[in-house]
Amino acid sequence: MTTSIFAATWDFGKIACDAAWQHWKKNGNLSKAVEVGTIAVELDTSVTSVGIGGLPNSEGMVELDAAFMVGESLDCGAVAGVKNISPIISLAIKVLNDTNHVMLVGSEAEKFAVTHGFTTSDLTTETTRKRYEKWLFDVRNGVIREAEEDSHDTVGVIGWHEGKGVVACSTSGYAWKLPGRVGDSPIVGAGLYADDDVGVVVATGYGEDILRFSMSSCVIERMRQGMTAQEACDDMITFMCRRRQAVADRRTAVMAIRKDGLYGAASTQKDFPAQFMLDGHIKSVNC
Repeated sequence: MTTSIFAATWDFGKIACDAAWQHWKKNGNLSKAVEVGTIAVELDTSVTSVGIGGLPNSEGMVELDAAFMVGESLDCGAVAGVKNISPIISLAIKVLNDTNHVMLVGSEAEKFAVTHGFTTSDLTTETTRKRYEKWLFDVRNGVIREAEEDSHDTVGVIGWHEGKGVVACSTSGYAWKLPGRVGDSPIVGAGLYADDDVGVVVATGYGEDILRFSMSSCVIERMRQGMTAQEACDDMITFMCRRRQAVADRRTAVMAIRKDGLYGAASTQKDFPAQFMLDGHIKSVNC
């Protein structure tokens, strides 16, 4: 019987699962393991949709969003539209632990970070700066007329152990997005949710659709009503595509672990890679 599961979105989720599992084996702290797994992706500059090296907004600035939630207490913390601070998931956890609030945004979140020991740094890399310059050149020369939804592969990381769950979400959002745009990732109930009475859920993909449907909380409620994790994920995707036809044309995916350890994942389009680390053994699922 599986006693511990770490799960993460996309192929780079393997990085998160491995880092989380290694920390869990040594320290046995589920929340910290999920944070460590998330940070591993945030600091990997080859991942251009999360953390350092994330593709910038239309003004060339990287804006990060993140959230963290604990299923036992329903405690949660989030930040949105934050520049020059990393690791951003740790800032979301700082909001959870050191304030009475759920979310801080923009420059005030940055001030909060600095007063709590975070240092500021340039989150762009040579690669992302060159890609931004190429995009800007194309825009100015009429090759493309507006910002592209070029990359929105949020990292969502779930930790589960004997019915207890925590979840994290971190992203730099769409490439070339409008400054100030915030997607689903830092929104409790949309990008993520954890309730130990039921299970843990994280979503990824087209944030506006995830927001419209409060996707993660709806999957939680399906499991609360008796569906398995896989049934809940499948049913939510089916409902979204039926209710709003455009949903099927864009990548949106969801992962869930029910409190009994049953897990599942579903996507509006084929071949979404979900990573599940079952007692240290990685299992990749394409759905």
